[in-house]
Amino acid sequence: MQPVRQIKSRTVVLPASDVDTDQIIPARFLTTTSRDGLGQHLFHDWRFTSDNSPKPEFVLNTEAAAGCEVLVAGHNFGCGSSREHAPWALLDFGFRAVISTQIADIFRSNALKNGLLPIVVDGAAHSALIETAGQEIDIDLVRSTVRLADGTEIGFPIDDFSRYCLVEGIDQLGFLQKHEDEISNFEERRNWTP
Repeated sequence: MQPVRQIKSRTVVLPASDVDTDQIIPARFLTTTSRDGLGQHLFHDWRFTSDNSPKPEFVLNTEAAAGCEVLVAGHNFGCGSSREHAPWALLDFGFRAVISTQIADIFRSNALKNGLLPIVVDGAAHSALIETAGQEIDIDLVRSTVRLADGTEIGFPIDDFSRYCLVEGIDQLGFLQKHEDEISNFEERRNWTP
């Protein structure tokens, strides 16, 4: 997993509300356990016609979206069924963070475990981001802030453990592996059996 400390990027805005995981990555593309290549199917039914031609009007198919690492999404992003493929597809496409006023709990958990930073902001901050699509922003995970192009700083909540794992570029298993010696020492010293 790539460490996440700071993300400087232009934003791409997808203001639709209640975007569920089947819209993010349709179920028919879930036949793999590999993360590689899922980005090509991100928002497939919105990005492509029935003959798989790109829809030029869809925001991710525009030149302005190229290279953007931050998706500003509408309210209640990632709702629906639990599928790790949704954050995998976003990451494989090139996104490193998603900003919304609400991010579904299971999606948020899957995102954090896979290195995608889910950021929840208030309505005023969200409106400012929606209205200024394409602006360069600076996300500082250590400080839990988003700095807009005009210098405005917006704080966002993130628990300490998730922040630590993202900054270190590890998942929960990686965290445990970092403490393998301590775990072994504890197991050798304990005088009871579970």
